Amino acid sequence: MTTAPPEDQHRLLDVQALDTRTSQLAHQRRTHPTLARLTELDGRLADVETSLVASRTAVRDLRRELAKAEADVEQVRARADRDRARMDSGQGSAKDMQALASELTALGRRQGELEEIELEVMERLEAHEGALAELDAAADVIRGQHAEATAERDAAFAVIDAEVQSVAEKRAALAEGLDAGLVTLYDRLRGQLGGLGAAALRGRRCEGCRLELNPMDVEAIRKAPPEQVARCEECGRILVRLPEPAKG
Repeated sequence: MTTAPPEDQHRLLDVQALDTRTSQLAHQRRTHPTLARLTELDGRLADVETSLVASRTAVRDLRRELAKAEADVEQVRARADRDRARMDSGQGSAKDMQALASELTALGRRQGELEEIELEVMERLEAHEGALAELDAAADVIRGQHAEATAERDAAFAVIDAEVQSVAEKRAALAEGLDAGLVTLYDRLRGQLGGLGAAALRGRRCEGCRLELNPMDVEAIRKAPPEQVARCEECGRILVRLPEPAKG
């Protein structure tokens, strides 16, 4: 049967309160609203960045296509300029002049077709560049929101971590010198019972499981030597007997 000085048992309740606070702070850190917000923003940014890759690829391809279309138009235009220069020079036979005239007509048609292709590519490129600009702007907005949420998270974590440190220091000072057997039992029960290894006995109620205990069990606990460590018959936690209120 475990025994410990009554004052150590009472101090154990204060240690338990600090351990409970540490658990609460850890829960706050794990479930802080900014974490869900950051996860959402990460997902949105990943979607936008995927679209950005596709959009940049499309724009790059269209720019190459436009460069080719412009080169094709320029090639036909240069050929037509050379033919006009030859005709304007008057050099060559009538048959040569007729051939040049026919070729200029064909080149004019070809230039018109190529310029239509060039215009169509330019229009598609303009549309894709506009979409790309919108995606870039959307990504910038999300990155800004992510930076704000990160700063908010870091500030909140700093406050939580500072309190965790403070609680840990108070806990170490409070637990120093406590009965070793009591502490060993408490730590084991705390690990088994969801972080709550000790609770007060108030009247007939165990503050750990919130249940009313058998009156005979309570009476036996009250009559036991004060150094005897009591356990709740319902939940198994260490029961710390508090002084009963004075009867007026």
